[in-house]
Amino acid sequence: QVQLVESGGGLVQPWGSLRLSCAASGRTFSSYAMGWVRQAPGKEREFVALISRSGGTTYYADSVEGRFTISREIAKNTVYMQKNSLKPEDTAVYYCAAHPDRWGSSDADAYNYWGQGTQVTVSS
Repeated sequence: QVQLVESGGGLVQPWGSLRLSCAASGRTFSSYAMGWVRQAPGKEREFVALISRSGGTTYYADSVEGRFTISREIAKNTVYMQKNSLKPEDTAVYYCAAHPDRWGSSDADAYNYWGQGTQVTVSS
């Protein structure tokens, strides 16, 4: 299995930027597609973005398309999400998750392994 630890969350003003990191350990990081999922207070978990096992394919939720960028650095066993033009509705706990399929999934419930989450708050 794989262990995931997120970092980089915090308080940011609207239209600001933030970069989240997710460090993986355990089984080979490159064996998994990776995703970011978020959960706002009182709401269901929401898929945000995924990146394929090779890093060559990415996919985003409509709500973040054009503002967020997911990437992975296989040599460092790390996946990132650069978040620009942040909005108050982006406030949530963000989770990094691993999927055993080559391509990952836009179904938030399809991921096998999860980090502990990092809080992102967008507020003035």
